[in-house]
Amino acid sequence: MYHSMTSEDIALLREIIPADRVLTGDEILSDYFHDELSGTHSEPEALVFVLSTEETSRVMKFAYERNIPVTTRGAGTGLVGAAVAVHGGILLCTSRMNHILELDEDNLTVTVEPGVLLMELAAFTEEHGYLYPPDPGEKTATIGGNISTNAGGMRAVRYGVTRDYVRGLTVVLANGEVVELGGKIVKNSSGYSLLNLMIGSEGTLGIITQATLKLLPLPAVSISLLIPFRTMDEALDTVPFLVRSGTNPTAIEYMSTDVILYAQDYLSKKFPDTSHDAYLLLTYDGQSQEEAEKNYSEACRLAIEHGAADAYFVDTDERKKPVWSARGAFLEAIKASTDEMDECDVVVPRRKIADFIKYTHQVARELSLRIPSFGHAGDGNLHVYICRDGLEQSLWEEKLAAAFEKMYKKAGELGGQVSGEHGIGFAKRPYLRERLGEVQIGLMRRIKEAFDPKGLLNPDKIFTLSDED
Repeated sequence: MYHSMTSEDIALLREIIPADRVLTGDEILSDYFHDELSGTHSEPEALVFVLSTEETSRVMKFAYERNIPVTTRGAGTGLVGAAVAVHGGILLCTSRMNHILELDEDNLTVTVEPGVLLMELAAFTEEHGYLYPPDPGEKTATIGGNISTNAGGMRAVRYGVTRDYVRGLTVVLANGEVVELGGKIVKNSSGYSLLNLMIGSEGTLGIITQATLKLLPLPAVSISLLIPFRTMDEALDTVPFLVRSGTNPTAIEYMSTDVILYAQDYLSKKFPDTSHDAYLLLTYDGQSQEEAEKNYSEACRLAIEHGAADAYFVDTDERKKPVWSARGAFLEAIKASTDEMDECDVVVPRRKIADFIKYTHQVARELSLRIPSFGHAGDGNLHVYICRDGLEQSLWEEKLAAAFEKMYKKAGELGGQVSGEHGIGFAKRPYLRERLGEVQIGLMRRIKEAFDPKGLLNPDKIFTLSDED
């Protein structure tokens, strides 16, 4: 189906892009053959670092003429194989397009290139008195990657997800044409929203080369609460009451003691409390101390009323550091505790979180696996990790497939979906197809065909182009 690149193709590509930014063969580091977690592994025929929209357009025109597949990659922190060149071809890396181009204080927007890291954008906006609300746990991810997966994060319960903060995009299409979607305008009812279609499309419809993002004024006060509970049920049953209490929490994170202990060992730092089975970590923002105090005081009252053993204020840097550093290290801490793992990134209605976590414990017992979890209790997004723990390869693959099949099926039964924020990529395609059915997958294929008639952009991600997985 696709053209395998020849030495002539490489030579022509190096006429389009300077030769030192076109790598082949042994010049390509093995880090570019995989992502952070998924197990998806494939070598590109050429790794190309682009520096501009114009260069990206030239590469795509070249690839379109020769029927060469192109996979876009940022920092490579994904977990589902979306940034792996499964059909070889060109791996187009936007990590060097890493400039913050404009801060527009009148329109409350910031315009960036796709390779800007989330932590760089957060530091820049806060330095100028503004907040970019999306807050995924992986701060070294690029903004282009965040947009491509519609990343959520810990502040989604109050502020929403990445989609809610993308005002405009510059996109290079499969044939090299450049389109401007959206802009700095607040409202837009001008036809189909191609902007929103691009967000979350995982590089399958176009290549993002510039983004204009919405900002908010930086809250003057931000205070966290660590609330221990005797049981998981008590902790998670409290979440709906907190959400509808009117206290407007910024984040509601769920964590269990076993995951906290992994992070404590990984960081070699003591967590404030590990004597209870389950914890909620809440954050409250406000424009005044009085506003924040009113809200977190009511949250404390509600939590105690629903079984909380205590409530610890995390309101100084000394207190925040061990709590939030532990929360930020959960994924890496679990990863360090085993020889291999994979993730089930489901989202279910808030009231069903406890049911789903209990079911993961059941699956762990049935399959003799270790399956730790944590998640965004405020929006029902759970991160569940299946750990290999020394299993022989064939047995590991068998048990992993069985665990995924059971858990994604259960998520569907509870009214949930396959992914809350990490996307589908290559690894989770069969589960999406099973959950959505042929009508919705068929619609997606026809959208893909309209944007990318040759199927060159990140092929076989999210779904296959044919009826077979």
